[in-house]
Amino acid sequence: MVLRTLTGRLTAWLVLAVALLMGGAVIAGAGEVRTTNDPTATLPTAAESTKVAALQRQLPSGQENPALVLYSRGGQPLTAADVTKIEADARAFGSAAPPVFAQRRDAALLAVPFPADLPSDEIIAKVADLRETARAGLPDGLSAQVTGGAGFSADIADSFTGANTNLLIVTVVVVALLLLITYRSPVLWLVPLTVVGLADRVASGLVAVLSRHTDLTIGPSTVGIVTVLVFGAGTDYALLLISRYREELHRHADRREAMRRALRGAGPAIAASAVTVVLSLLTLLLASLNDTVALGVTSALGIAVAALFALIALPAALVVCGRGLFWPFIPRVGQGGAEQERGIWARVGRGVARRPGLVTVVSLVILGVLSTGLIGTRLGLSQTEQFRVQAESVDGLETLSRYFPAGAADPTVVLTSPENRDRDLAAVQGTPGVAQARVAEQAGRIVSISAVLTAAPDTPESYATIRALRASVGDGALVGGSVATAMDTKDAAGRDLRVIVPVILLVVLLVLGLLLRAAVAAVLLIATVIASFVAALGAGSWLFRELLGYPGLDNQVPLYAFLFLVALGVDYNIFLVTRAREEAATRGTRGGMIHALAATGAVITSAGVLLAAVFAVLGVLPIITLTQIGVIVGLGVLLDTLLVRTVLVPALATLLGDRFWWPADPAAAHRAAQADPVAQPAAVAG
Repeated sequence: MVLRTLTGRLTAWLVLAVALLMGGAVIAGAGEVRTTNDPTATLPTAAESTKVAALQRQLPSGQENPALVLYSRGGQPLTAADVTKIEADARAFGSAAPPVFAQRRDAALLAVPFPADLPSDEIIAKVADLRETARAGLPDGLSAQVTGGAGFSADIADSFTGANTNLLIVTVVVVALLLLITYRSPVLWLVPLTVVGLADRVASGLVAVLSRHTDLTIGPSTVGIVTVLVFGAGTDYALLLISRYREELHRHADRREAMRRALRGAGPAIAASAVTVVLSLLTLLLASLNDTVALGVTSALGIAVAALFALIALPAALVVCGRGLFWPFIPRVGQGGAEQERGIWARVGRGVARRPGLVTVVSLVILGVLSTGLIGTRLGLSQTEQFRVQAESVDGLETLSRYFPAGAADPTVVLTSPENRDRDLAAVQGTPGVAQARVAEQAGRIVSISAVLTAAPDTPESYATIRALRASVGDGALVGGSVATAMDTKDAAGRDLRVIVPVILLVVLLVLGLLLRAAVAAVLLIATVIASFVAALGAGSWLFRELLGYPGLDNQVPLYAFLFLVALGVDYNIFLVTRAREEAATRGTRGGMIHALAATGAVITSAGVLLAAVFAVLGVLPIITLTQIGVIVGLGVLLDTLLVRTVLVPALATLLGDRFWWPADPAAAHRAAQADPVAQPAAVAG
């Protein structure tokens, strides 16, 4: 009944009309996405730096986000004209504190307070005005740079201005180009692109609704990642369905019957793939970092929308357009099968089947060599290492570290009580790694001690000092600030990786086991996915370290890359192996795998290349973390597509024979279906 509704002469038009109306309503009423740049918003409330941030709001300084204006003249002493300019700027900026001069008076630092709760567009504008004023009338040789908390906030927010729009445009262009190459039709590519594009806009609208009506911590990059996932997964689903539809058009003169057959054959694989990805993404609900939880929820929502459009709107649109949509390569009844059996992937399948042992060994050696790139990889990026593009706040912080203690730009905060003030101040001053400490302010029962660290922010040395401070201060005292927040974030990311990865593997294993009803196949497929992930992580790490000069991987990159590679890599497992099981019933495991590879190899390759290209588009965004995720996932998808799924898995299946399907027996199931006239039609439908 459902299939006939999607493909009926009149009902197909009705399905499209309903999809357009409902999608348009969501898009029109969604509004803008509300995001946050507050680093402590991502941490759980139990984290010590989160507690400090909450208590700081009761202090005058806790309601401010200062910008730091650094004046220097390349190591030379400041002149009288320089000092006059700096003091004039202090009055113009309304700075309550006087300028702080370096010990050799070759640099000066001016703190300019801004409200901590300024919206992104306002902080961008105010910092831009500050920079313009600071540079106006500078004496020759004197430079002024704006950094500090407000400077970083403005640069991060400004780097994302228009970035998601640029990401969407580049993604659409890449997908359109690859679809045009894949289908070699001037018309066909427009249909899946339009359907997936509408799905993306609907998903983005639902994310906007969630951002305003829930407490999800949605970061600036979340919408961009969801767009990449919707376009990547949605186009993969479209490629699989259209490939199966083309096959059925070679067998059936009625395009509506061909689509019903295609949905029976490819629909369960698409649905199973989508369910697997959604469940995998929802494992991020176990994360301790709030932005990771938000990414899991919003991404799962995006994948669900993409699958619904692929299984409902796309079939109706294809049926409405008719066979002429495939022009100039219009599928005719009786054509296509022989050509498929003579294709490159049929030859690859037969080649793998002749020497499965050698193919397995060579594949594992390649994956092993790529994995060695992990040797020497550093995990964690400092605040100054986050940007892929130049940012004045980063340059200013590097300049500041040459004239002042490295931690002067953002001192560590220790909160204590009035009666323990002297004890904890002495403990802070006596902690190795602390350059200087003083009581900064007091409000009621809260005393704030400001500690300047000798180590640069977000380095192993600065983290060691934070841990030493937490061990040296008395009970009831709390240590926070940006360095402590970064350290707590790193610790939370490590915890999430250890907890969530096994859960993801268990979810995928259970889904594969239930779908294939083959324990051996499910375990082997999971093992190959893990192998391709480790190889991609190693290859990506080597590329970043040796060719691009990145100092390391960001804390959250391994978890996100693992999640996307495992969840999306399962697509190709499902596409290939469900078809192989279908064919194994009549051809045997070896013949079924060869035929399945011949039938799906082209679509898996197209889908993999397209998905890798879409993830590579994340490089459009200005943050190194997103570039790393895009490159690693792209490399992993290509490995999975060109080596693991189309070479290694067929080799393993050939080596094991019918044991690959244990405890199931496709041939026995087929014989039972043939003997039962009631079950036979369902078996034939696939």
